[in-house]
Amino acid sequence: MQENISIQQQLVELLKNKKLKIATAESLTGGMISEFITQVSGASEVIECGVCSYSNRIKHELLGVSRETLDKYTEYSEQTAIEMAKGIKMLSGADIGVSTTGIAGPGGGGEDKPVGLVYIGVSAKESRAYKFNFSENGKNDRNKIRELSSIYALKIAKEMAELL
Repeated sequence: MQENISIQQQLVELLKNKKLKIATAESLTGGMISEFITQVSGASEVIECGVCSYSNRIKHELLGVSRETLDKYTEYSEQTAIEMAKGIKMLSGADIGVSTTGIAGPGGGGEDKPVGLVYIGVSAKESRAYKFNFSENGKNDRNKIRELSSIYALKIAKEMAELL
């Protein structure tokens, strides 16, 4: 695929060619991943659904993130990202579930979990999470953190789709 094609175009093309479906469970990105995917003509062939799961209640009740996970690890954790990705995959019937959770700021962060901390979960044949810190030298641009999280989630979903 050409370098000048956007990551979302590459992902949609790959999913279409492989006849795969994707679904998103977004907390800190608030639907941005779904928005990026649906900017591409033909996205309706590959996206099953997107859930903006900002609240822990929705993470638990709709996506199946366990109360134990939320209590022990918090919503900003690898464990939560994995359970969110598994949950949206199961809920939607998609081949790939992708999730985001983290702290976009500018407030809300702490020493252990700073602003810019992001977990991206993915579930297909296997499930895993990736940890990032998108804060730039202590500068916390909320929109940039959300955008970078979405772009990286698309890249991770594409890598997963290539393996299926």
